[in-house]
Amino acid sequence: MSIGADNKAEVERVINLRKARAVQDSKQSPRSQSKIMPFKHGSINEKGERSMLFFSTFIVRKHERGLLYKNGDFIRFLLPGTYRYFNLLRRYTVERFDASTPAFDHRLIDYLVEAERDSVDQLFEVIQTAADEIAVVYLNEQVDTVLGPAQRKLYWKGLVTTRVEVFKTNESLELEPRLAKRLITGADARVLNLADRVVYARIVPESHIGLFYVDGVLTKTLDAGMHAFWKNDRALNIDLVDLRVKTLEVQGQEILTKDKVNLRINVTATYQFEDALKAIRTVKDPLDHLYKEIQFGLRAVVGTRTLDALLEDKTAIDRTVAEYLGTRFADIGIAVRSIGVKDIILPGDMKDLLGKVVEAEKAAQANVIRRREETNATRSLLNTAKVMESNAVALRLKELETLEKVTENVGKLTVHGGLDGVLNDLVRLK
Repeated sequence: MSIGADNKAEVERVINLRKARAVQDSKQSPRSQSKIMPFKHGSINEKGERSMLFFSTFIVRKHERGLLYKNGDFIRFLLPGTYRYFNLLRRYTVERFDASTPAFDHRLIDYLVEAERDSVDQLFEVIQTAADEIAVVYLNEQVDTVLGPAQRKLYWKGLVTTRVEVFKTNESLELEPRLAKRLITGADARVLNLADRVVYARIVPESHIGLFYVDGVLTKTLDAGMHAFWKNDRALNIDLVDLRVKTLEVQGQEILTKDKVNLRINVTATYQFEDALKAIRTVKDPLDHLYKEIQFGLRAVVGTRTLDALLEDKTAIDRTVAEYLGTRFADIGIAVRSIGVKDIILPGDMKDLLGKVVEAEKAAQANVIRRREETNATRSLLNTAKVMESNAVALRLKELETLEKVTENVGKLTVHGGLDGVLNDLVRLK
């Protein structure tokens, strides 16, 4: 190893000084001559360093790698081994790293990659993502980290197997289900936090679809299941749409009939999304749009009919409103399954008036029924009398029937002249 002129002069000065001291000590104590050593070996410290008077020995163990510095400047990488340097002024230092922890996080990464590329490629797995790439790094097939766009990371080669998956986000944002499950549902909190920064995920329940938005633009629909996407500085969102038949209540609609009667009507509608993507693109708020169209349909039906016509045929409202809505919503991807009037509520005074009308109608109907029944009863009696007039046996049967009814409430009966007298004299016909 060559020594600079300045260092050489310094070495000679120190050697001469030590010789002079040794000569002086030998004159004072001859016995000590055998103990005088121009160099004294130091012990090896916990860092694997051993210092002598002018030299330092650095030991890099088998599981370690080292960075050698001189006056704070990087010189080169050190593989496992023993290194001895002339180090009079402590200009040389070594920074050691445990290669069994392969992630190399260091302030000089950018410098090393640019200035020491050959050595870096020999010692490290260099992982670098472009602006449209995301990388998943595996150490011994376990997820270690997720690198976002335009990031760089180095891993020591040798002790741990490193594998990298790189994804082009400009080609596809969606993650494979296998990878999504591993990143999102894993037990490693550190990996979950890393994935949360670069992955957007949501579960679409059964009987639903998801509307997928990228930077506010509706791009496609998603079926039921878990879906995950790379963010890559994009605003992602998934809105859920229920595909099952749902109910919409339209309550308290006050509408004037053709004859100026104010009615309050409650309606129930059932509907279902058949083409959610078309519905969302066509109408800003499909549910609000359906609500208002039901209101318009009710006004069109009720406003053109009188109260009597509405009360006489309540299903006319259902049929007409259903026809009014059917074609309008079929064109935008929504099927209106049914429309039904739950209640027709009259004003208080109109309710009393209709009550009186109904009461009068029912009273007249009751009177007609009563007269008809009385006529029928009288006709029946007349027919019975004609039968008994011409038939003595029928008359006698009627007499026995009458006697039976009379004797039901008689406690004691005294008969004179025998039973024939009772039967002969009970009824006399002239």
